[in-house]
Amino acid sequence: MKKKWFVLVVIFLISLCCSCLKNGAFLYDGYYTAEAAEFDDFGWKEYVTLCVSNGRIIHVEYNAVTSSGFIKSWDMDYMREMSASDGTYPNAYTRIYGGELLKHQSVEGIDCISGATHSYRIFIKLAEAALENARTGNSAIRFVEAAGNTGGGAFFH
Repeated sequence: MKKKWFVLVVIFLISLCCSCLKNGAFLYDGYYTAEAAEFDDFGWKEYVTLCVSNGRIIHVEYNAVTSSGFIKSWDMDYMREMSASDGTYPNAYTRIYGGELLKHQSVEGIDCISGATHSYRIFIKLAEAALENARTGNSAIRFVEAAGNTGGGAFFH
């Protein structure tokens, strides 16, 4: 009887470990940042920072800065212009994308927001890079190269 319980417990633990590994879920605790290697044509450099605790993402920051350190989601003129033309703006979509990564603990399942497609592509690329570092425990900032700048700094290899 003891042998049966032991076997059941071992099978349960193995299946639990496999499900974590399958999702790439093991993350080292710490802060992990990925950012664009260069500023885009408009002077912005996008970044994603993750805070991991107990193997889970507990905070996500997605934004962009100018060379002087001005934060994109604080740019009220840009917000008004983008909101009128695209129906969204940085302070909204950066929070949504970050919240979705927090919810899913992965870039899988994060939907693109209409009007923020370009930023979605950048976010996914940067989030994947930050997650790669979190999986290895590498807390150095990861710089993501832009292969071309198509009006906003598309990140494609």
